[in-house]
Amino acid sequence: MVQAESVEEAVRLVFGADTEVRARRAVGGGCINQAAILGLSGGITVFLKENSARFRDMFRAEALGLSALRAAGGPRVPEPLACGEGPTGQFLLIEYIEEGRKTAGFWERFGQELAELHRTNTQAHCGFASDNYIGSNIQENGWTASWTEFFGEMRLRRQLELARRNGYVSGVGNRIAAGVERLIARLSSLLSEPASASLLHGDLWAGNYMVGQSGEPVLIDPAVYYGHREAELAMTELFGGFDRRFYSAYADSFPIEPGYAERRDIYNLYHMLNHLNLFGRSYEGSVSSILARYA
Repeated sequence: MVQAESVEEAVRLVFGADTEVRARRAVGGGCINQAAILGLSGGITVFLKENSARFRDMFRAEALGLSALRAAGGPRVPEPLACGEGPTGQFLLIEYIEEGRKTAGFWERFGQELAELHRTNTQAHCGFASDNYIGSNIQENGWTASWTEFFGEMRLRRQLELARRNGYVSGVGNRIAAGVERLIARLSSLLSEPASASLLHGDLWAGNYMVGQSGEPVLIDPAVYYGHREAELAMTELFGGFDRRFYSAYADSFPIEPGYAERRDIYNLYHMLNHLNLFGRSYEGSVSSILARYA
């Protein structure tokens, strides 16, 4: 992937010295980023994401995640083309995929392809080669042999530490802080260790996939790491869930261990704590509800 100091330089390095940006159309970029579709000379179209420089290396991390998923042979993933970062901002230039409509068999294909990603792309340890982001919060990914240790320390405890810094769980005897600590201590009796850690998208909900022009599932905006695939499935169920055909096709392709439904909300505590840190106290109730069940 190309490194450049400006979008214009990136365009020239990727597509040729005579290539120019001819048109720019702003589109939705989520809570953090600004996004645009760029029309280039020669009839080329690319997708651009931009944000401030305070989210250091965010787009480099995203590009690494996209590249890892593209190499894995699961659902389609746009190609990262170039990124750059300066004193005032950063950008990521990626392949433009025209949005289409779900066709018959979409959910079955999505479930099968995600199962293939999880089944065939594995590591002995949990983590990733570098840290990345979950929303606008840093997601640490140090390599760890044990899934329960990784999830407890690199996921739950890191969010708890951030919540303390943010003032959401301050004070002696805070119930959320105490509950998270109790749950971390119990994780080895509540969660199973996978035979191997699967490559995960890491933030897979309805807002982080799209339908390609041929009706195929496309993964976007990853927060990748290697971990227990149940954590990925749990995230897909967090905000309304995917169609039941997705889960049936996944399980047919890569059977799920008994008891997953009882473990699901433990995994999603990570995302609820992250939402507490991103969006504030409106998520305290969701966090407390999960802790009351397991801690």
